[in-house]
Amino acid sequence: MQTVRPPIGPGQLVRIFIGILVALLILRCFTVIPAGHVGVVDFFGKVSDATLKPGVNFRNPLAQIHKFSVKTQEEKEVMTVPSKEGLSVQLEVSVLYHLNPETAAEVYKTIGPNYKEIILEPNFRSVTRGVTAGYEARALYTSEREILAQQIMADLARTVEPRGITIEATPLRQVALPPNLTGSIEQKLQAEQESQRMEFILAKESQEAERKRIEAQGIADFQRIVSQGLSDPFLRWKGIEATEKLANSPNAKTVVVGSGKDGLPIILGNQ
Repeated sequence: MQTVRPPIGPGQLVRIFIGILVALLILRCFTVIPAGHVGVVDFFGKVSDATLKPGVNFRNPLAQIHKFSVKTQEEKEVMTVPSKEGLSVQLEVSVLYHLNPETAAEVYKTIGPNYKEIILEPNFRSVTRGVTAGYEARALYTSEREILAQQIMADLARTVEPRGITIEATPLRQVALPPNLTGSIEQKLQAEQESQRMEFILAKESQEAERKRIEAQGIADFQRIVSQGLSDPFLRWKGIEATEKLANSPNAKTVVVGSGKDGLPIILGNQ
């Protein structure tokens, strides 16, 4: 036997509607802010200076919550920039940045959620071109590129950090110079390295020449001192001592015949 359910009356419909409405209001009283974000509360155009932190937050059910990321973000740009010589160089550069969580509400009020397109990108392009215009093209190709990157970072930070955007780094990723300029720079660098090598060789040879001069001077001083002490009587006395030792040697048979130069005996014969 089939059971017939009684129709839902108007009172029951009202109660169901009220229950759903209450549930929705309860859910609207809470919001979840993801990690690495802050929430900006906008109540019919009145923006609260206090932002919502990551996690579950109680909220006005009638207010709008705008979530802003405060994580480190990267913006890449490939642009043609001028050099000091007036050459056009293709440069690929990045900027690492994040939104200052303490100024998120002010950024929302004065700029809006698209602060990157309005503030960061145009200033990044302008600062990069302005900095590269003060350097020769070879600076983008040598160790000076790190100095250039630091200057871009410093100039960009002075421009955008008062607006609530913190700059972390501006690394130069890739540089494309005209082929003829690249060859000229490589030849110049090679010539500079060869010049430095020759300077090292000349310095080394100069040190060696100085060493030899000092050595020769020492030998000359030694000979001068020795020659001053070798008088004729001293040499004759040394000759006599040597002759006497040879005559007294048990392994030698000595025959003395006449006298030699300077009156020294002449020794003939052997063992």
